[in-house]
Amino acid sequence: MQSVKESARDAHNGITVIGSGSAIATQVISNDDLSQIVDTSDDWISSRTGIKKRHIATSTSLSELAAQAGLRAIAHSGLTPLDIDLIILATSTPDDLFGSAAQVQSIIGATRAVAFDLTAACSGFVFSLVTASQFIRNGVYRNVLVIGADFLSRWVDWGDRTTCVLFGDGAGAVVCQGNSEKDNLLGFEMCSNGALNNTLNLSYQGNLENIGEDKQINNGGFSNITMNGREVYRFAVNKVPEVIEKALFRAHLTTDDVDWLILHQANKRIIDAVASRLKIPEQKVITNLHNYGNTSAASIPLALDEALKEGKIKSGDVIAVSGFGAGLSWGASIFRWGR
Repeated sequence: MQSVKESARDAHNGITVIGSGSAIATQVISNDDLSQIVDTSDDWISSRTGIKKRHIATSTSLSELAAQAGLRAIAHSGLTPLDIDLIILATSTPDDLFGSAAQVQSIIGATRAVAFDLTAACSGFVFSLVTASQFIRNGVYRNVLVIGADFLSRWVDWGDRTTCVLFGDGAGAVVCQGNSEKDNLLGFEMCSNGALNNTLNLSYQGNLENIGEDKQINNGGFSNITMNGREVYRFAVNKVPEVIEKALFRAHLTTDDVDWLILHQANKRIIDAVASRLKIPEQKVITNLHNYGNTSAASIPLALDEALKEGKIKSGDVIAVSGFGAGLSWGASIFRWGR
């Protein structure tokens, strides 16, 4: 006789991605605005990054913006918050260092869902999507809400023109659902290399303080984002095409089968170089970097949601997504959109 969990596993061991949503901060900072505070210009930023403006959060919390994106994804999927079994919040900038996923769960009203944060920086959405798929394939949960949200503006040195021009704030989400008849998550690959951590990080800086006669504590906080742009570029253009090809191999597909490529929106030069190496034509590459900058874990689901709203992506389209960044971490997932 089958157990309840075994029956659940048989009932929905495939995965479909059935809904998307996004939310952005309201304040817009253009390249011209930045030229008022650092030695830069619209031409300098645009030519090197492809970014024209970014949205910066002020009074809105990350949990609130993530919840907005999540609610829109749930509505788009035709479900209600009470249908959600699990919420995975991909973020490196929570409102609370102990995690913000539970706050998001409360705001959404998904009272039946368990919620946790997943920290993998700009790879966070891809890693979370893969994590969600494992819970579904194991028959543990049926409806999983995956949210990517980051407020990197909190950790930017606004006097450093090499980093302050890059980052923006936003949130994007998808709903994944178990399906007994099909499995639309076709393949994935994930990688990490901690030896390169110092090329892009947001590190803790502590100071030793004496307590009592012979004891010490380490008291401090996190510093601003630091990045070696040249090394990150070299890493991305070499490793991202490779990880996408590995994910495609696991899916028994080639680049010719890809309808849409959505990369982490870090830099237009990186996006163009990766697409060129994969021989994926420009008309198949989805970008919105110019409007939002680098929104870290939010960038892929934000771009996905916009493309769906614009009618570019159709049900049945094969989408290749890849995130890459701090850790260093990188990964790719291949999925077919829709039920």
